[in-house]
Amino acid sequence: MTSTRTSPVQAVEDALRRFFADRRDEAAAIGPACVDAVTELETYVLRGGKRVRPTFAWLGWLGAGGDENADGTAGGATAESVARIGAALELFHAAALIHDDVVDAAPTRRGAPAAHVMFASLHRDACWNGDAELFGTGAAILTGDLAQGWAEDLVHTSGLPTPALARVVPVWSALRTEVLCGQLLDVTAEAAGQEDIDTPQRVNQYKTASYTVERPLHIGAAIAGADAELIAAYRAFGSDIGIAFQLRDDLLGVFGTPEETGKPSGGDLIQGKRTVLFAAALKYADQRDPDAAKFLRTKIGTPITDDELTAMRAVITDVGAVDHIERDITRRTERALAALRSSSATDHAKDELTAMAISATQRTS
Repeated sequence: MTSTRTSPVQAVEDALRRFFADRRDEAAAIGPACVDAVTELETYVLRGGKRVRPTFAWLGWLGAGGDENADGTAGGATAESVARIGAALELFHAAALIHDDVVDAAPTRRGAPAAHVMFASLHRDACWNGDAELFGTGAAILTGDLAQGWAEDLVHTSGLPTPALARVVPVWSALRTEVLCGQLLDVTAEAAGQEDIDTPQRVNQYKTASYTVERPLHIGAAIAGADAELIAAYRAFGSDIGIAFQLRDDLLGVFGTPEETGKPSGGDLIQGKRTVLFAAALKYADQRDPDAAKFLRTKIGTPITDDELTAMRAVITDVGAVDHIERDITRRTERALAALRSSSATDHAKDELTAMAISATQRTS
């Protein structure tokens, strides 16, 4: 973006800081434990993250004719109200991550202890009664619930004009339902040991693509009152880029380093994640090297050693699964960009969305 344009990242972070400042006294009046939860949530939200979802919403709004300089007097959304919607997306994302780390028993997030780990440490350091890990899990779940509730508050107090808010609410509801059901599909697939490719592809659509790209763009378009044709183009772009984003994440979950991802090496394999990458590896290994397929099935979801991780990575690469994923990322990215180019979005939005698509699908962290 040029220096004359508002930075959506800064606008959203300013909105988040104002929101937490407004809520801090409310929490303090309830009790010290609430202060701890709010402090952890604020630190968690502001510690890092690329603000991908708010930026997609912002660009969806601008691309559909939104005006950063509107003062609201003509019935249009202001930049501040759109930033509050972006802040709601970030709080909802924080809730999803906090809960996801509990579900996965993940020790870290963004290079720091996961919320449930932090709360367990707080319990141990204070020499409180009971089981520290159980306390950490409960406190993290409740903190995630708080983030989710506050995200709802931000949507409904965003200051959007009434017609715009009426258009946004059903899209927000769809986003919320899709990601939570996508998460349920994910944990069920892991528990059942499902090996088909269709299931993780469906998980990618609803757990990631919908709420990372497709619905945020849809929300931005709804704020601006976009026509059905542009919304369809945004959603086509968002679905493909969102899935490609997750496929890249699947590769990083196996081949990324802690320095790159902020998570343990091979974390997806240790946690037993039934990704498209792993499903493709099993499919190809069954066809080409049954012993290698047996090795993958035996080791996934176990506390594998460094040597076993190296061997699993080699199998996944050698049978052609990595090439399969890279081809799919390329295909989806090209198709998404074609949909964007032929849409009625503004040139500025097209340029920014193209850059974001390439960054999201070619990233190393």
